[in-house]
Amino acid sequence: MAISENQVVAIEYELTQSGQSEVIDSNKGQAPLEFMMGRGQVIPGLEKELANLSSGDKKVIMVSAEDAYGPRTEDAVETVPAEQFAGVELEVGMQLYGQSEEGQTIMVTVISFDKENVTVDYNHPLAGKDLTFSVDIKDVRDATEAEIESGIVGGDDHNCGCGTGDGGCH
Repeated sequence: MAISENQVVAIEYELTQSGQSEVIDSNKGQAPLEFMMGRGQVIPGLEKELANLSSGDKKVIMVSAEDAYGPRTEDAVETVPAEQFAGVELEVGMQLYGQSEEGQTIMVTVISFDKENVTVDYNHPLAGKDLTFSVDIKDVRDATEAEIESGIVGGDDHNCGCGTGDGGCH
């Protein structure tokens, strides 16, 4: 039976860039990744392909850059004053997190720097890359009412790890 919206899917996966063998990310041998279908919690191309599968299925899924992290854009590369990074020991390739003007968390990759300027890239590191997922669907279940309402898998089980058991994280 196909996976549908508001079902919780648990997958084991291995991610490579299409045409390459180096593993970019994997949870093999670890806890499965759980997410709710139809909520945009995984990249669109992967979610679309998973919708045609069922619990127990294994599949290699190719996802184009457009359906993954989008195309790489040069407009997302910016040079900013080095003083904005005061106290940070910069390295080319390092990833830093900050806040946008709208309050959202953003990640940038340092491309180059000197005493006056730092060039950063706001593109996702996988932007512009076609991806290949080797997926094993471990479980599919209907989301609970609390999960549907909150959009958080396990939202009614209080599994945040804080140990209070009172339903709220502190």
